[in-house]
Amino acid sequence: MTTAQSAPPPSMRLRELAFGAACAAAVRAAARLGVADALGDSPMAVEDLAAAVKTEPRPLRRLLRALSCYGVFAEAPDGTFAHTDVSRLLREDDPNSLRAITLWCTEPWTWDAWPMLDEAVRTGRNVVEDLYGKEFFPYLNEDAPESADIFNRAMTTSSVQSARDVAEFLDLTGSSSVADIGGGQGHVVASLLDKYPSMHGALLDLPRVVENAVPRLLAGGDLASRARVVPGDVRTSVPVKADVYVIKNILEWDDESTARALRNVRAAGGPGTRVVVIENLVDDSPSMRFSTAMDLLLLLNVGGAKHTTQSMVDRLTEAGLVIDDISPVNPYLHAFDCHVPG
Repeated sequence: MTTAQSAPPPSMRLRELAFGAACAAAVRAAARLGVADALGDSPMAVEDLAAAVKTEPRPLRRLLRALSCYGVFAEAPDGTFAHTDVSRLLREDDPNSLRAITLWCTEPWTWDAWPMLDEAVRTGRNVVEDLYGKEFFPYLNEDAPESADIFNRAMTTSSVQSARDVAEFLDLTGSSSVADIGGGQGHVVASLLDKYPSMHGALLDLPRVVENAVPRLLAGGDLASRARVVPGDVRTSVPVKADVYVIKNILEWDDESTARALRNVRAAGGPGTRVVVIENLVDDSPSMRFSTAMDLLLLLNVGGAKHTTQSMVDRLTEAGLVIDDISPVNPYLHAFDCHVPG
């Protein structure tokens, strides 16, 4: 029987870290094969599971044994395999499914980019342009449409899941309007409009993004009468007036772009306006391994960066905002609750 391992000695821990790609590849393989979807509530023999996902039994057992070492699936004494809380997240039908995000983090371009991390650290530049001769998102959309689709599904999954947490966390009592700045498809603003039935909301993002806003916000949707969808770039201007501005997971650009975005929000709202910035942090967080890995991935693909608590405080204060509170939203997001001074 294979189980999740206790902490190994340093020499073995470094060996395991050096083989980290094997773990990522195993999780990706299980996701692509649909193993978690084929495995039900009862333990299954490898032979039956292999027939369900159309693989050979022996290599499937090897894959599952490797994953069981990390708590992804569990092997019983009789050789059958069962779900764990972690492996269930690879199911498409799990309400907290991370299948799309798992695939996104292990897409083919990542295997090209990670070996060049030393070059990115040496130069401070992303490596995707050197690899593919174009910036990251043009590469995805023009040359890797399957990866682009995975990206869109992963971002939607992440947005839906975090939007629930953000809406539960934020107390907007006394406010009549909220604007979701750079809010993607609008899951956060939709969740907030659900929570506050008399509130009006706006979604601002790039034209190609808001074209795919959640249907509930668009004409004919149940939130359309209280929602406004605005195409635009926060780094250029913010043509939206609101009591509260929410800025979530977009301040990962260069410092000047971040400063322009924050100044534009401040100018749009005016004195007394509340601004809530929500970000992953690479310090003081229960999810440091995840956040720091995402930080390195941003360096590789777009040259961006996640923030420390202090770097976020510095950006906000330099933009003229007053920080009232810093609080965790969930294990991987923190909220900086600010206001525009009078």
